[in-house]
Amino acid sequence: MNLRTAVQTETTPHAWSVSDGLRYGLLGLPLAFCALPLYVLMPNLYARHWGVSLAALGAVLLGARLLDAVIDPLLGRLCDRLYAASLRAVLAMGAVAAAVLAVGFSFLFVPLVNEPGVLLWWAGFWLVVTYAAYSALSVAHQSWGAMLGGDALYRSRVVAWREGLGLAGVLLATVTPVLLGVPAMLALLFFGLAGGWWAWRAAPQPARYRHATMTAAPHTLWHPWRNPGFRRLLGVYLLNGIASAIPATLVLFFLQDRLQASGAMQSAALAVYFVCGALSMPLWLRGVKRWGLVHSWRFGMLLSIAVFLGASRLGAGDAPWFLLVCALSGAALGSDLVLPGALLAGVIARAGDRGRAEGAYFGWWNFATKLNLALAAGLALPLLGWLGYVPGVRDANASALLTAAYCLLPCALKALAAGALHFFIIPPTAQPHTP
Repeated sequence: MNLRTAVQTETTPHAWSVSDGLRYGLLGLPLAFCALPLYVLMPNLYARHWGVSLAALGAVLLGARLLDAVIDPLLGRLCDRLYAASLRAVLAMGAVAAAVLAVGFSFLFVPLVNEPGVLLWWAGFWLVVTYAAYSALSVAHQSWGAMLGGDALYRSRVVAWREGLGLAGVLLATVTPVLLGVPAMLALLFFGLAGGWWAWRAAPQPARYRHATMTAAPHTLWHPWRNPGFRRLLGVYLLNGIASAIPATLVLFFLQDRLQASGAMQSAALAVYFVCGALSMPLWLRGVKRWGLVHSWRFGMLLSIAVFLGASRLGAGDAPWFLLVCALSGAALGSDLVLPGALLAGVIARAGDRGRAEGAYFGWWNFATKLNLALAAGLALPLLGWLGYVPGVRDANASALLTAAYCLLPCALKALAAGALHFFIIPPTAQPHTP
């Protein structure tokens, strides 16, 4: 039996239960704290309490994030070497990374200095430390899930538990500081990391660790780029990711200037978006079982296009209707969170790299994820400024520009991604589940 046939007929390692999902996916909840709080709460805290320049802090955040993206592939190779040694080595690295992450995150929100100039250096140093620990832990955790193997449905379930609990973490990270304060958020992060790591120790193990010694990992950082299936999938992922990141960058501008929504409505819209993203995951798993990964992901893209075309018709006073937009686009988000990662696990297995190079693949994958956000901000915001949009201005021309950038540009990019998915992704990576 050749490799391609072997991958297509691969059987599920074991039945994936709710307890398996919790043990593996729980770590995704505290890891989600490193997204929204750092980008939303931290700049506000530094500017309001210590008078730090937002422009300077933004530059520090951008620089730290770019450095973080660059080191992701290197961290991926480190993870591969640890996996080649033993699972114990991986878990030990995960424990160290979790401890460093907790310390770095805490020092960012409870700094030991308060002079604005010194605070910038303090923030820059601890951002780099925090991001590096977060990336190392994330790549190791994602690689573990990919190594579990299984058919398309099984891989989708693994990713869904990780990403679904991650969305729960985003909601907790958003609500806890507002309702209970920063100390409560830090305590929740500490307990979440400790509990998530402890649960990870008891999660289902990759089969090769139960039955065999791992083969040597490839000796090059660039190994994933030799896989044409990975290059094609990453291209689609980048296109689709930029299309999703642009509305995320512009949503508050659209709510405030186009829809003229209240602060409460803005918070409700974000909550509906994330909650519906989490609730949609079981539906996408049913879609994978019936139609396969590629067809299900393409349907998610088409749903997003239809939703944002509808959003382009909304105007001042239509904020309640925007909640429906958030609900449906949140459902489409579920497909973006679950299905690409499952497809990547299939690409790795099909290339014969399962158990050998997951860290390298996910290092580059996380690099692309972070590049999506940078490209979205670098594309949408300068384009709007160049065309004459000014935040707070609500004339017809500004409203039209904002709507084009928020609704229509993402639709065009999503359409390109859907077309690329149809023509360039290799079918064996997306076979429907068969009992």
